[in-house]
Formats: sequence, structure tokens, C-alpha cells
Amino acid sequence: MNTSTASRLQRCETQLQDFLDEALRGVPPESLSRRVNPDKWSARENLAHLARYHQVFLERIDRILAEPKPVFGRYRAEDDPEWQKWQEMPAPQVLANLSSLRTRLVTRLRSLSEEEFARAGTHPKFGEMSLALWLEFFLVHEGHHLLTVLQLARTPA
Repeated sequence: MNTSTASRLQRCETQLQDFLDEALRGVPPESLSRRVNPDKWSARENLAHLARYHQVFLERIDRILAEPKPVFGRYRAEDDPEWQKWQEMPAPQVLANLSSLRTRLVTRLRSLSEEEFARAGTHPKFGEMSLALWLEFFLVHEGHHLLTVLQLARTPA
């Protein structure tokens, strides 16, 4: 395994849980559902989006490995028939599902070869991307939502 792949996998293993352990320490779970702005998601909804996107990303990995350069549409939670179920989940269930899905994702990624990480799928905005770049995109996307979670969870009521 090359150092870039090892680094990505290490970030995937640690980024989420390290963040949650530190950022949510002392934050009451019920405050995660508070909407600071009524038109924007709460911290819990951002976490639910990340959990649901783990499922979507796992499906995309399977397609990238099974098909020659599959083309993906843009993922929008609001267009996802599963989203409402995720959006309504209580915070402890969202966090438990997120943890379980992360374990599944890391296990799946750790099983892949360098050749498999080089396989490609096409993103509607960014074009053809290797699975390695899809993982980078996943981690950056997650980081964006984690920053939002930090802001929302730590904003006084």
C-alpha cells in the first residue's frame, strides 16, 4: 500500500470519531436537534446526512469496482427517498448508525488493492475521478459538515 493510500485510510479511520469525541463532549444530545436557523439543518440532521451518505458512498464504491467508469448523479438529501427516515432519527440512533457505517466503510476500504483505488467513476461536477479521489472528496465533504456540526452544537441557545 502506498503512503497516500495509507494516509487516506488513516484519516478515514480517525477523522470522524476523533472529531465527535472532542466536539460533542459535554453537549447534551437534545441540543443537537436545535435549529439555529429555521431554514438550515440542525447538527443532528447534518450528522444524519453524513450517516446516510456513508450508505451512498458504499454503493458508489461497489459500482466503481463492478462497472467500467460508472457515471453518478449529484447526491442531494432532499431528493433521496430515504432522507426523511434519517432526518427524523433521534441523535443517539444517528450517532450509533454513523459509527456502525464508518466501521463498515473502513473495513471495505481496507480490503481494496491499489489497482482498485485506481478505478474510476464520473462525478457530475468534477468529472472522472479515481476511487482514491472519491475518498478524498468524501473526507472533505464530511469535514465541511463536521465544521457545521461544531458551529451548531457550540452555539449558545
